[in-house]
Amino acid sequence: EALLALRDFVADRLALFGDYQDAMWAGQDTLYHSVLSSSLNLKLLRPAEVVEAAIHAFEEGFAPLNAVEGFVRQIVGWREYIRGVYWSSGRRYARNNALDADGLLPWFYWTGETDMSCMRDALRSVLERSYGHHIARLMITGNFALIAGITPSEVADWYLGMYVDGVEWATLPNVLGMALYADGGLMASKPYAASGNYINRMSNYCRPCLYDVRKRTGQGACPFNTLYWDFMMRHQERFQRNPRTALAASAVDRLSRSEREDILRHAESLKVAWGVRR
Repeated sequence: EALLALRDFVADRLALFGDYQDAMWAGQDTLYHSVLSSSLNLKLLRPAEVVEAAIHAFEEGFAPLNAVEGFVRQIVGWREYIRGVYWSSGRRYARNNALDADGLLPWFYWTGETDMSCMRDALRSVLERSYGHHIARLMITGNFALIAGITPSEVADWYLGMYVDGVEWATLPNVLGMALYADGGLMASKPYAASGNYINRMSNYCRPCLYDVRKRTGQGACPFNTLYWDFMMRHQERFQRNPRTALAASAVDRLSRSEREDILRHAESLKVAWGVRR
């Protein structure tokens, strides 16, 4: 069955993987992704045979270079890099919390009941299928946990328990290092924090959403906008020292005092409503 799944991906989805690997679309959990991670992590498939199948498709003219390069990089580059980070760091890696995040995981991570269109769809995929592709994991559920300041161990435990491909060596570095920047930059050179603008650009979630992606405070403001600016204000000094985040951190200085106060107040009210505050 794992081999059939590999053949199905190569024949039907690999050719467009390069163009749409970072896209998200409501109700479409797989899009052009392989959904082979669980088979790889259970050792039903060898990374080499997966890579060889993709390269063969390119050589035979069935898939373009950008699709095959993007897919091979996920396996040979990222997956093996993650393995190296985990085994070289040891068990102490799980205790990382460089940003001192101490919030509780919101209750809707277990129910999917939220008015945020992007979170609702991403959580539905996990709750129904134990699956979500890497951008939904990183830029929706992971990004939210990052900017809301959720305790890294709570987020990592949720990912480990909820995804069908969850194994500790893959989950911990991806969650603590990539999604939450909890290792302080050991494996990723910057935090992948984003406002609603990124989600709007990469998906169709925002158009029907109850929240307004153009607003960061006030009635109907997108929570991702509010939390993003709250996050940047809390960590501005740290991020100004990082060349990859210095420009984003400096944008905080353009906010007026009243805007900052509104953001902080709105962010706090959201965290209380969601049970993030202890």
